Amino acid sequence: MLIATWNVNSLRVRLPQLLDWLAREQPDVVGLQETKVVDDDFPQAQLREAGYETVFVGQRAYNGVALLSRCPPVDAQTVLPGREDDPQQRFVAASYGDLRVVNVYVPNGSAVGSDKYAYKLAWLADLRRYLASALARWPRLLVMGDFNIAPADIDVHDPAAWAGQVLVSPPERAALDALTALGLHDAFRALYPDTQAFTWWDYRAAAFRRNQGLRIDHLLVSDAVREACRSCRVEMDVRRLERPSDHAPVALELDLPPVG
Repeated sequence: MLIATWNVNSLRVRLPQLLDWLAREQPDVVGLQETKVVDDDFPQAQLREAGYETVFVGQRAYNGVALLSRCPPVDAQTVLPGREDDPQQRFVAASYGDLRVVNVYVPNGSAVGSDKYAYKLAWLADLRRYLASALARWPRLLVMGDFNIAPADIDVHDPAAWAGQVLVSPPERAALDALTALGLHDAFRALYPDTQAFTWWDYRAAAFRRNQGLRIDHLLVSDAVREACRSCRVEMDVRRLERPSDHAPVALELDLPPVG
């Protein structure tokens, strides 16, 4: 089974790249973030023609998440429990066989100490409460998405330059640690303890060409899924395309039968 996460930074712009990548890699389940389309404009028909069922929730110009799969989703959720009145669309979850998949677009936080930073930490606290109950219900749990947090200095191209900033601040890292403390594992880091890799590069200052990035897109897996992890890779070729997203897809291969 191949599972992938990708912040597409506008599905309207990136749809041709997504369709080409789906045809080439044939992933079983894909989580998209920052789709930036309202539900009426989501390209459901094109994705179904490509062989993928979808569950999605979006808003104009901001946020938006989706799950694509080669079989129909079961028991789908599009609201993070506890955030029913929150207009920001950042959460979608569904089951595929006995695998529960949660796809999140964690708030960026803007700047340490800002209102958006406080919102980010509160959102992560609500996610932790949800995941604690989800783990009790679904032993095979996979949580993926753009977490907007680099877990450790190895995940940052220049830790000294980034020290204390949003995406790497101690409270953000502590919030991510609180998720893994529930019994989740960072799949990439579990497989490759000493490998430096990045998933996001700023559009400015030739950051991608100079490989000045951060690893902020993650797949967190429960114990039962961790046992099935075989490989995890950053799809660098996708980031090299013309007019790319500022994020590259991250793909996780599991020793589990394909869905559907």
